[in-house]
Amino acid sequence: MVHSTRTPVWSWLVPLVGLLLFAGATAIGFRDDFASNPLGLVTATLLVPALIGAVFAAVYHAEDVAHITGEPVGTLVLTIAVTVIELALIVSLMITGKATPTLVRDTVFSVVMIITSGLVGLCILVGGLRYREQTFDVTSAKIYLAMLIVLTTLTLILPNYTSSAPGHFYSESQLIFISIATIALYLVFLFTQTVLHRDYFNGEHAGREGAAPSEGKLAVSIFFLCVALGAVVLLAKLFAVIATAGVAAVGAPASVTGVIVALIVLTPEAIAAVRAASRDDLQRSLNLALGSSLATIGLTIPAIAAANIFLQKPLILGLDPRDMTLVVMTLAASMLTFGTGRTNVLFGFLHLVIFGTFLFLAFVP
Repeated sequence: MVHSTRTPVWSWLVPLVGLLLFAGATAIGFRDDFASNPLGLVTATLLVPALIGAVFAAVYHAEDVAHITGEPVGTLVLTIAVTVIELALIVSLMITGKATPTLVRDTVFSVVMIITSGLVGLCILVGGLRYREQTFDVTSAKIYLAMLIVLTTLTLILPNYTSSAPGHFYSESQLIFISIATIALYLVFLFTQTVLHRDYFNGEHAGREGAAPSEGKLAVSIFFLCVALGAVVLLAKLFAVIATAGVAAVGAPASVTGVIVALIVLTPEAIAAVRAASRDDLQRSLNLALGSSLATIGLTIPAIAAANIFLQKPLILGLDPRDMTLVVMTLAASMLTFGTGRTNVLFGFLHLVIFGTFLFLAFVP
């Protein structure tokens, strides 16, 4: 997204419309029977574009903050903003009672697969077609992948092999331990990224953003970011009703809800990552993409675990054998893709084939 010194009207108007829509939906009592209620049907029709617009507005202002603060702190602001949006959608589904026990698992799994296969593949393919080869810092890629392997294994694979709780569950004590370990790992990663080894993540384009806007511009961007995130959090509660009803109406597997949540959350950030790759700034693309996957696991799982203590909802985290196979294949391919510091079109297409397989099997299990 291209940012100027003036705040575009749509970036604050869309969240405002979303807040008004939420107020109207609350007044009419928006429920599962919205299709039989004319006002409810109008609300449902406007809800999805309003939610997507609010997500884009939130990411726009997060990118504005990122532009001002610079790398890698700016990317961190963007990934945390996206994670807040994801948490709002998941918790809303849990509170309304429309969430399946596997929603958290399906969403986190979908985010990891969409990012490491779809988004990474698209960025590499776009960059490869335009520049033939692109370079990035190998050390930063290794840090991302090492973190991703450990976090994914702890949260999505290991629950299948514990015996304290039956099935694909962690017991409450295990869930607390894993949550603490996960957030500790993520905090140490942030310390490494933003303090100890900033140079690994800056890339060749660091410092090319031009003159930083004033502190007043930063304050305005942060304010509008909070407004946009507030709109997303409130609209997410309404979206929970429509998403569940829509998936059931078309007869799709329940796991598709997780894919829908992940796609809505990641679309704006994906656009930013692909644009960075098209400008020959693959390092920023990887910071956005792989950083988001780490934030999703490192922040979402502990937050949901804490919420689950109060909500007392069943929380299935362990992946099925098919999905574990996809994760292992994706991580193995990523290790080879990022092993040399250079990428080309073939690596990008390889990741997109994995993404296509994941998407097809989500609808045709």
